Amino acid sequence: MLEQYVALDLEMTGLNPKRDQIIEIGAARIKNGVVKETYETFVCPTMKIPGKVTEITGITDEMIKDAPEIKDIFGEVISFLGEDVLLGHNLIFDYSFLKQEAINEKIPFEKQGVDTLKIARKVLPNLEHRTLEYLCGYYKISRENGHRALCDAVATAELFEILKKEYSREFFELFQPKALFYKAKRQTPATKNQLQHLKELLDYHKISSDVDFEHLTRSEASRLTDKILSTHGKIPS
Repeated sequence: MLEQYVALDLEMTGLNPKRDQIIEIGAARIKNGVVKETYETFVCPTMKIPGKVTEITGITDEMIKDAPEIKDIFGEVISFLGEDVLLGHNLIFDYSFLKQEAINEKIPFEKQGVDTLKIARKVLPNLEHRTLEYLCGYYKISRENGHRALCDAVATAELFEILKKEYSREFFELFQPKALFYKAKRQTPATKNQLQHLKELLDYHKISSDVDFEHLTRSEASRLTDKILSTHGKIPS
C-alpha cells in the first residue's frame, strides 16, 4: 500500500493547458500519513489573471508580478517531485499543465499517480458531490485557504489517508499508482510573418488588444488571426 508520495495541487488562469498557465504550485511530500516536506511558489504567467480566477483563489496580478516564470523554476519543481508517486484530486488536470511545460522545455516527465477523485467516485457513489471542497466538509478536513495550492495539496493527502483506511482493502486496485498520460504538442513561438500579419490586422481593423506578442505561440497566433479574419475580414489588397 502507498506510504510515500507527493500530494500536488496547482492554480491556473483557466482550464486548458494549451492556452492557460500556472499561477501557483503547491506540493507536500507525505510519508506514513505525515507531511515531511513542502514546496510552494507563485508563478508569473504571460497573461493577466481572469477575474473569475481571482474571485475563486484570491490570487491577483499584483501578488504574482515579481514571481518567477514557470520555465525558470520548472527544474526545481521536477527535482522536488523526484521519483515519488503523485497524488491529486482530479490529478490528470494538474499533471497536464506540468506535462505541457515539460514538452515545451524538452524535458522528460513521466509519472505515476493516484487520484482521490476517481477513488471517491467509486467508493462514495451516493454523495451529492465529490469535489475536494465537499469531501473536506464531509470528512471535517481543515481547509482554511481553499483554492490555494499548498492548502489543497495537504487536504488531498488527508482525504487520501482517510479513504485508504476505510476502503483500501475492498477496493485495493483503486489505491495503486497508475501511469499518467497526457498527449500534447510542443508550443513553439509564433513566426515573424505570423506576428507581422497579426499586427497589421489589428491596426487595419483598429482593434485594441493586450496580446503579449513576445510570448505568443504559433497556435495562439493562428487562432487569433483566424478569429479576426472571420469577424472583421481580410485587409483589401
